[in-house]
Amino acid sequence: MREIVFDTETTGFDPKDGHRLVEFAGVELYERVPTGRHLHFHVNPGRPMPAEAEAIHGLSDAFLADKPPFAEKAAELTAFLADAVIIAHNAAFDMRFLNYELERCGYPRLDDGRVVDTLELARKRFPGAKHTLDALCTRFGIDRSARVLHGALIDSQLLADVYVELTGGRQIGFDLTVAAAIEATGEKTVWPVRSFPIPEQDLAAHQQFTAGMKESIWARLAQPA
Repeated sequence: MREIVFDTETTGFDPKDGHRLVEFAGVELYERVPTGRHLHFHVNPGRPMPAEAEAIHGLSDAFLADKPPFAEKAAELTAFLADAVIIAHNAAFDMRFLNYELERCGYPRLDDGRVVDTLELARKRFPGAKHTLDALCTRFGIDRSARVLHGALIDSQLLADVYVELTGGRQIGFDLTVAAAIEATGEKTVWPVRSFPIPEQDLAAHQQFTAGMKESIWARLAQPA
């Protein structure tokens, strides 16, 4: 399954108040493993950057002055997202801006049904705890030392690691018979059990290969006890 973990930076909290998107970054996962492919760009919002927003992400009017408008990046963005599941932290915020910008230049809205909100995942898994990206990185032991300011690319990369941990961790599927319980920050966490389906053609090729082997361990293991 192809998934895109993404983040945005904006001039404020709501496009209804005249605020605009200024940065997008998304990293690609396939079967919850980073592929190394990503999309990252800045856009000129066509309005001044409020000081309080610049203090958060460091994106100034001078930096954004020569960046293209969102309309010039919309086709690249929609091609990159394609039909992937899209994942964000506090997704309603990011989706509000993405859909506003897409509709503004004639593109259809992104379907909310394809969105996963890691904030909601974290609240269900760790009720009563802090659910900020920083807090989740600390909980899972994810290095966030490079995150000096908010930035869409570093935040989407960190969030990809958080998402993998929230949905079972990188060792998911290694225990194929029982759920593995671990102690984490004083809480017992039971990882979901996953298995890896083997294509029929691979099974057939393996059986053909082992059929010609003398004293095959696979043949002995396959015999009923």
